[in-house]
Amino acid sequence: QVQLVESGGGLVQAGGSLRLSCAASGSIFSIVTMGWYRQAPGKQRELVAAITSRSSTNYADSVKGRFTISRDNAKKMVYLQMNSLKPEDTAVYYCNYQMAPIPYDYWGQGTQVTVSS
Repeated sequence: QVQLVESGGGLVQAGGSLRLSCAASGSIFSIVTMGWYRQAPGKQRELVAAITSRSSTNYADSVKGRFTISRDNAKKMVYLQMNSLKPEDTAVYYCNYQMAPIPYDYWGQGTQVTVSS
């Protein structure tokens, strides 16, 4: 059974930094894309950043220049370095692994990020 576990969330003041990590347990292969999503209260879950197996990255406009996604294929981990945090970044952050050739998504349980003004 595969599980994704996020860590690194917490409370930080505006302008501060956090680094999120996501680790997979269990047998997991052929991860195509790793990503981070977030969901704020009363809002839909949105893509924050994603990175493909060839290390091509994609960011939401709201985090470009502040967040950096990276992955360690050997460890099957994905990271999100978040700098210059803003109160509007407050949300539950979820990691996501997309598999191939049989399409399937794995999700973590989420980690809370709270940015105080």
